[in-house]
Amino acid sequence: MVSIYQLKPRFQALLRPFVRRLATAGVTANQVTLLAMAVSIALGVALCLDPQASGHFLLLPVWMFLRMAFNAVDGMLAREFGQQSALGAYFNELSDVVSDAALYLPFVWVAPFGWGSVGAVIFLSVVSEMAGALGPMVGAPRQYAGPMGKSDRAFLFGALGLWLGLAGSLPAWALWILPIAALAMLANIVNRIRAGVAQARPRP
Repeated sequence: MVSIYQLKPRFQALLRPFVRRLATAGVTANQVTLLAMAVSIALGVALCLDPQASGHFLLLPVWMFLRMAFNAVDGMLAREFGQQSALGAYFNELSDVVSDAALYLPFVWVAPFGWGSVGAVIFLSVVSEMAGALGPMVGAPRQYAGPMGKSDRAFLFGALGLWLGLAGSLPAWALWILPIAALAMLANIVNRIRAGVAQARPRP
């Protein structure tokens, strides 16, 4: 399945000189991970407090792009500069689902969405990331199969934020966007489980 995640190597190549400078300055992967989560929560709370201010949703596509950069940076710091740790693995996985929930939640108050569609996307995003993270438990790599993986969801919600911020509202037919995304995420979960099972190493 095609996913924006497949563009990650090129993105990392562009960021590598900057990451090298951060490592030299003593910045750690865990610091970058926690900072990205804190900003995501702060933005989500701010949008929830005033969802009628549609112009504020223009911050969402900007932050979604920057958040992808943060995610790439913390991974590169961990892998390429010897900063991998058990605590960092927990931070990496848990911060993603917390950040996703915080950034998607404001759309509950945006017509034509509501608790049902937004709640389903938040729930399935957690299950999707769990299905990916469980790969190593069965001896397989961490799974990133799409469609509608983390990067794709960031693009979708960033686009919705841009649309809402520029137009002031969303059309009634946009009601179907999140249910379609939820169906794609169900396929994502199945793909990640299948891939993990297929790549699992037999237990002794």
